Amino acid sequence: MAAMTVQLDVVSAEKQIFSGLVQSLQVSGEAGELGVMPGHAPLLTSIKPGMVRLVKQNGEEEVIFLSGGILEVQPTTVNILADVAIRGGDLDEEAAVEAKRLAEENMNNKSGDIDYATAAKQLATAVAQLRVLEMVRKKG
Repeated sequence: MAAMTVQLDVVSAEKQIFSGLVQSLQVSGEAGELGVMPGHAPLLTSIKPGMVRLVKQNGEEEVIFLSGGILEVQPTTVNILADVAIRGGDLDEEAAVEAKRLAEENMNNKSGDIDYATAAKQLATAVAQLRVLEMVRKKG
């Protein structure tokens, strides 16, 4: 018997990252981690920096880094319209480590010349990228 699936489209501002049938997906929504399977109730939420872990129709898993955007769940389709979407294997680890270091340095800057909200967002993005890279390493 074939697994139940739902059509998933992941699109960034630049290009389509993924389009296909999936058994399930997990994504970092604004209110926390969300699991979506075929038959999920309709939903619309913003996305925070994190990842989407998807299980394709054939059972293969894929991880995609997401930063900002919207998740839309409909009865037969799921759409992720992301500000930034990068396949896990395409992330630059050195750049993520450096971004994390700079964000932490900015947050610890006592001079008062730093926008803490911006630094916190940069830190969250860098940490999310590093988590995706770690997931990719565990799979490989």
